[in-house]
Amino acid sequence: MNRVALPKSIAHRFRWKQFSNRCESQVQSAGPVASLLKSRSVIRFRGPDTLKFLQGLLTNDVWRLGESIGDKTENLPTPNVPATSVPPIYAALLTPQGRFLYDLLLYKPPTCDTMLDHTGSGPHSHTDQPFHLFADVDASILDELLQTFNKYRLRSKVEIDDVSRDFSCWQRYGAGLPEKSSQVEEPEAASVGWGAGLDRTAMSSSHGSDHGWQWFKDPRLVSLGFRGIFPSNITPPLIEVDKETDEQNFLLWRIEKGVAEGSTEIPKGEAVPLEYNLAGLNAISFDKGCYVGQELIARTHHRGVIRKRIIPLRFLDNDGKELVNKVVPGSEVMNTASGKKAGIVTTALGCRGLGLLRLEEALKGSSALCIQGQEDVKVVASRPDWWPSEWLQDHGQHAAFA
Repeated sequence: MNRVALPKSIAHRFRWKQFSNRCESQVQSAGPVASLLKSRSVIRFRGPDTLKFLQGLLTNDVWRLGESIGDKTENLPTPNVPATSVPPIYAALLTPQGRFLYDLLLYKPPTCDTMLDHTGSGPHSHTDQPFHLFADVDASILDELLQTFNKYRLRSKVEIDDVSRDFSCWQRYGAGLPEKSSQVEEPEAASVGWGAGLDRTAMSSSHGSDHGWQWFKDPRLVSLGFRGIFPSNITPPLIEVDKETDEQNFLLWRIEKGVAEGSTEIPKGEAVPLEYNLAGLNAISFDKGCYVGQELIARTHHRGVIRKRIIPLRFLDNDGKELVNKVVPGSEVMNTASGKKAGIVTTALGCRGLGLLRLEEALKGSSALCIQGQEDVKVVASRPDWWPSEWLQDHGQHAAFA
């Protein structure tokens, strides 16, 4: 790939070992940074039945990707693209029993009216391309995912292809990113696009191309930053040469926010989507029609009580010092005060992790949690600041989390 190597001093600064040993996200002070997400692959759905096909399978309302471009966009304009593209959608494919299988971020690619022509001063006019969508998916189960979608395809006029050689998924995150409309907070990007606002200097400095690809606000949480897919032979725009860093830093960033991703962190065929907060991460529409696994999701949602949720964890010793690489996924978390199992560690990285914990045990015993069989490893659960207050009301707790 055409990327600039980091200077040694900067590369050392962003070396993953530094993050895991110090067990804190330096991105908080060094951001924004960007990471190539090698854990994600890019696939393409193409054909006249694309939206209908996906609407009957996925948890979110995919029809929105077919709507006309409007004013309620949350994208970050980059070379050759005006600020009028349809935002991506986060969704999941479930088993018929309502268990999690795969998560996807779906993107509507640049259309003929959002891409520059060969003169660089106006839009393309290609009209022969069939409707298509791109998605970034868990790379570790790519072949299985493609087989599953093709199993459901039947007579639908839709083709499903692996295009990960041609496109890559990136995340831009960290301190200093805007949390509102991008055109106000990032004027250097808002000035880039075709038409009267074209800034050729900005296009050059942003490493743009005629593909029209762009960054979008992560549809799950504003604090996660920006997500995008880009041609694999370019560096995405707005990435400073000293701010490309390892993907594990984004994993740490997600852990601190309490967000799991992919079929490893969200156990395939086992996880209940609402326990992994997919409703709070904008992955589930409760207003759309039927989809695979909807019955369990609707029943659980309307019952209103989710007793377990995925929660950010920190691992400490008896003196309150952070313990690095002492906990592995699958470790059980115990409430020493009640003697009951509180849950299980699902993801661990350095001294941080994610755990699927019973809220009653985690809330009441937030100072008495430890790893079973490793009583010297204390566990501190924290409530992410994006959680709605009603998630805790059923448990009679509002401020018990650290």
